[in-house]
Amino acid sequence: MQTLRERLLQQKRQIVQRLKQNDHFGLIRASAHDSVGELSNYDNHPADSGTELYEREKDIALNEHTKRELHDIERALQAMEDGTYGICEVCGKPIPFERLEAIPTTTFCKEHSPDQVVSQQRPIEESVLSPPFGEFVVHKEAETFDAEDSWQKVARFGTSETPSDVQEDTVHYDRMYIDAGEQIGYVEPFETFAATDLYGTGITIYPNIVHEQYEQVLDDEQLMSPLGDLPAYEKDPYTS
Repeated sequence: MQTLRERLLQQKRQIVQRLKQNDHFGLIRASAHDSVGELSNYDNHPADSGTELYEREKDIALNEHTKRELHDIERALQAMEDGTYGICEVCGKPIPFERLEAIPTTTFCKEHSPDQVVSQQRPIEESVLSPPFGEFVVHKEAETFDAEDSWQKVARFGTSETPSDVQEDTVHYDRMYIDAGEQIGYVEPFETFAATDLYGTGITIYPNIVHEQYEQVLDDEQLMSPLGDLPAYEKDPYTS
């Protein structure tokens, strides 16, 4: 009991000192303008005013959290004075010492703690946040048609870009967008003409335009594969 009392008193002293040093997170001042040294925000940019508002809201939340923490400490100390510390306020059963040691401010047992529900709600800001190319699902064994592919497919009908806006060499205005040469729906060119059965066996080639272009590129470069000529001891494992 004495050990827990000392811990509570020490926490109380630290909180009171912290609130005194930061003027209750700057809330003692009359307005948010005082905390940033401004007499008025008339000539401030709206973004600057938004930042000041956000910081003010954060200070209010931190101040309320600290005041609640201080209230719980004082409540636990009062329970020690009344001789009810370590007894659950709901069921009247003793609170295990391990719980008091972990949360010395508690006056409830684990079963009757008022904080039983863990919130699953996410910050409202996340509803308008998204990855760089929008939300999409990534599968370990499949290439998905994501938001980036959707944009590329629509951009094929033309954009307002000009050749000076694109780093890659382009020959047609329908290719004036980033990564215009990227494949859509697949990663490697051979995926459009090579196929296997459900178990990965029985490789079959379905000739098409991409297949002809693929072979032509290898023939022009006189290569065995896109990786280059392979040594004899690597050729068989690679082709298999």
